[in-house]
Amino acid sequence: MEARYPTDLTDAQWKRIACLIPAAKPGGRPRSTSIREVLNAILYLTKSGCQWRMLPRDFPSWKTVYWYFTEWKNDGTLQRIHDSLRHRVREQEGRHRQPSVAIIDSQSVKTPEKGGVDSMVASS
Repeated sequence: MEARYPTDLTDAQWKRIACLIPAAKPGGRPRSTSIREVLNAILYLTKSGCQWRMLPRDFPSWKTVYWYFTEWKNDGTLQRIHDSLRHRVREQEGRHRQPSVAIIDSQSVKTPEKGGVDSMVASS
């Protein structure tokens, strides 16, 4: 498959994660949407920051992409893909597949010692 956008999955990337995508649910009508194209659309949205409704028309409809994104977020599919890729990268670097340390920055947004409108008026 030829990539249209820099964010499109290569054949090797698709092959690596295709097995992590849930099969179509039994019953109902068969899946007609290309799941690879859905993933390409999600990657495009993530990288470009565009709005769902501004998704280029050569992807599946934004409603379809959003539906799959929500399903996969809720059922853990996106987390499983992320974890699988993280494990692979860490192992390639000769590191343990699970991180052992995390850093949380609690000072991202500083707040005043005293807050509220009353303290601002009193100091005037």
